[in-house]
Amino acid sequence: MPTALPLPLSTPNRNLVRLTIVRGITWTGFLMAIIVGIELLAFKLPVTAVVSVVIAMGMLNIATWWRLGRPRAVSHGEYLSHLLADIAGLTLLFYFSGGSTNPFITYYLVPVTIAAATLPWRHAWIIAACAMAGYSFLMFYYHPIPQLGHISSDGPLSLHILGMWLNFGLSAGLVTFFIYKMAHALRSRDKALSRTREAALRNEQVLAVATQAAGTAHELGTPLSTMAVLLKEMQADAEQESSLGQDIALLRQQVDICKSRLQHLVSNADRRRMAEPEILDAEVWLAGVVQRWLVIRPDVSHRFEVAERRGRPWLAVDATLDQALTNLLNNAADANPEHIAIRLDWQDEEVVIDIRDHGPGVAMSIADQLGDTFVSTKSKGMGIGLFLTHATINRFGGGVSLYNHPEGGTLTEVTLPRCSAPT
Repeated sequence: MPTALPLPLSTPNRNLVRLTIVRGITWTGFLMAIIVGIELLAFKLPVTAVVSVVIAMGMLNIATWWRLGRPRAVSHGEYLSHLLADIAGLTLLFYFSGGSTNPFITYYLVPVTIAAATLPWRHAWIIAACAMAGYSFLMFYYHPIPQLGHISSDGPLSLHILGMWLNFGLSAGLVTFFIYKMAHALRSRDKALSRTREAALRNEQVLAVATQAAGTAHELGTPLSTMAVLLKEMQADAEQESSLGQDIALLRQQVDICKSRLQHLVSNADRRRMAEPEILDAEVWLAGVVQRWLVIRPDVSHRFEVAERRGRPWLAVDATLDQALTNLLNNAADANPEHIAIRLDWQDEEVVIDIRDHGPGVAMSIADQLGDTFVSTKSKGMGIGLFLTHATINRFGGGVSLYNHPEGGTLTEVTLPRCSAPT
């Protein structure tokens, strides 16, 4: 027997689950009140019409619960339609049960409050306006019930009913305004806390990587020195012109390069930390990064485009940003070195760099994790390069997004804040 799909856990889906439960409880209570009114209080209700409304809302609840078992996410528009259906059902029920004289008429405030707490500003006011329109309609058109009171003979409306209508309008407006503002403030605070936690976690991971790198650099010094001594002795014993001597000379040269890089690692890190970012023309800077990248990746074929826009794009850059962009270019080249497209564009407040490759793309299962944790798109990769790239670009106030291009491959979009021209 196949198992049922779990309910989606996104916030709109959860809200619709709660609304379905509330709707079931509410209309069960209405049905019990109708039975009591007919059997014990001798209300003269159009039973067929009233029961039909209750059954229709019950069917809607069953259909909603079935829909929640589908994998498709709930949108704000769909959630709005459910609240509008609730208001329509309430209006029909109240129409057949005394209209504005029904003491349960203020239940209109429940969907108004739910909309104000869960929906965007415009949607919340749509619900409030529809509830007010339904209440206003029921002041003039409804099936009267003698036990619930009569319209005053002095005029079309009694002061009591008119006062209830004004109170409802004021309550609906205040609830919509203040509940929405409070809910919006809570959502904004939660988003800010989430961003702070993510930044703190990312900084801890960067610090851990930096600590491991420093320790590794220190530990590599001894074996490299040993290798350099042994290679020097081997080179002295080997004939300089022989192929073995040439290989030993090459190995010694590579070891010397590694030692030199390790020696400058700490000093370069300190100098970069203390240096202020330099304001450069984004086109000139990016062209330089691409040229240096082509030196180490001569197997790459690429196309570099610059958007035709007014003004010049200026960026705050340093050596770490060069390295971050080089990492992204290397990722594109590793996916497919052929026909890599690099495009520079800019808006009023940001500069956009697009890198498009023709590789296999990014698996959707890890797309949201790239850059946040040590997740790699390469079979033998550790994900550290992409993680550090994200951290560096985020430090400059930018961001990195990866998309699967409709025509195949991966589109990497880098956004950086645009700076004013240096004076």
